Amino acid sequence: MVRIALDPTPYHDGHGLLEFPDIAARLGYEHLQLTPHADFAPFFRYPKADDDLVAKLKKAAKDAGVSIPALLPVQRISWPDEPQRLAAVRNFRRVIELAVELEVPVINTEFSGRPERQEDSEAAFYASMEELLPIVEREGIRLNIDPHPDDFVEDGLEAWRVLRGLNSRAIGFVYVASHTFHYGDRATTLIPELGDRLGAVYTADTFDHHRSHGLRYITNPPGNAVRVHQHLRIGDGDVDWQELFSTLRATGYLDRDDALIVSNVFAEDEARDEVSRYQLERLRELID
Repeated sequence: MVRIALDPTPYHDGHGLLEFPDIAARLGYEHLQLTPHADFAPFFRYPKADDDLVAKLKKAAKDAGVSIPALLPVQRISWPDEPQRLAAVRNFRRVIELAVELEVPVINTEFSGRPERQEDSEAAFYASMEELLPIVEREGIRLNIDPHPDDFVEDGLEAWRVLRGLNSRAIGFVYVASHTFHYGDRATTLIPELGDRLGAVYTADTFDHHRSHGLRYITNPPGNAVRVHQHLRIGDGDVDWQELFSTLRATGYLDRDDALIVSNVFAEDEARDEVSRYQLERLRELID
């Protein structure tokens, strides 16, 4: 059965880490994906959770009846400068330890390189994986990666080629719907190409920045190297949700026991309860 997980990022402000399982349960979710948080594994920095906090988090999740199927850390594992890359590898090793302690089988992450230094970033990614991948495989963890906008690889197919080059069944792809227009708007061809290596699907809407002859968003001066996308509630943007879920169904993803779909709307924190409940209802409709 497909698992629908809440991304608790909209609740980071004003709520503690140990409150997230109760929040998810209150909103009707049975699953929770942990995202970068100051008390657990902050962006780009060494994780701050110790054994005591991990034990408290496990108890909070159990008491709330909520599972934690995946962690989402973001570390500079593809950074083209060596000091930052080495720090990211050290940080990521600790993230893996936390996943094992929490009994979480999946880590979803990003490449976190630089598009203006594509070749150096790709080399840095493979260098990091030389150390991290044996640990991931030994611990029986699935590591899925999203080619995030403003990364060294943004096109979905090219990102899959980079991941495929690792030649490991422990490596998979995170398909983020709100990144679809940076991927090349190729859900119907990319998802079948991924096959069983599709590890997670994130669901938030976004606008197609290519429309109106590329003038939908205007930055000054022209030619700024910016990436624009949103994380809106389903239906508020241009993502073709029927196409996406029809493709997920046709490829068998929705029939998999390990299928994970994450609601990750970030644009409406002032209505986060309403939006989170709406997302859950809408996702159940799309799945059914």
